[in-house]
Amino acid sequence: KPVTSPPLAPTLERAPPQAKPVATASAAPVVRRQFGLTAPRVLVIGSSTGGPQALMSLVTDIGPVIDRFPVLITQHMPPTFTTILAEHLARSSRRPAAEAVHGEIVKPGRIYLAPGGRHMKVVRNGTDAAIALDDGPPVNFCKPAVDPLFTSAIDVWHGNMLAVILTGMGSDGMRGGKDIVAAGGSVIAQDEATSVVWGMPGAAAQAGICAAILPLNQIGPKVVQLFSGVRS
Repeated sequence: KPVTSPPLAPTLERAPPQAKPVATASAAPVVRRQFGLTAPRVLVIGSSTGGPQALMSLVTDIGPVIDRFPVLITQHMPPTFTTILAEHLARSSRRPAAEAVHGEIVKPGRIYLAPGGRHMKVVRNGTDAAIALDDGPPVNFCKPAVDPLFTSAIDVWHGNMLAVILTGMGSDGMRGGKDIVAAGGSVIAQDEATSVVWGMPGAAAQAGICAAILPLNQIGPKVVQLFSGVRS
């Protein structure tokens, strides 16, 4: 396991007090929502503990989506390691993947990864979407955090969004996922059995914002279906 530098380790490894798998035998049944009424035009993904392996698996299954739509990913990870992860994602997907650069225009056919130590947001730039990197304080104990990406993307794509929340500690992505659903978009969470830690996807599932809760190997095919216009 890579050793992180001391200043970053608390941000990446320390979970908030509630950051334990949220599903228990006594937990209320998970409520699933219907998928949004319109086909998505962007895929946003959040992940943490166990995320790099899950991401590399997922991007191998969604090539047709990457070719036609932008894919933006926030993985809880410090600088340098996100550079390496982007290289692995490029190899796995056989598509361009790199750490996002402040001000660059978001285009289909590319994977944009939040650089370690900075939040990645999306803003309008005329008729385009552009990357905005934010050096603000940690969100949900994390920097980069998933919620800033999810919430900011609504201003650009409104409800035409699909969010995927993969394995990870804590609850990052749940609040942003709520906003996406309120705007008319959809959320898919990885299931507990295939997650290294069912914190982030579990929090989304228990919040009742997910249209599907799937094993990792079923998420990619479902994403391809949804971007093709299938709404079930």
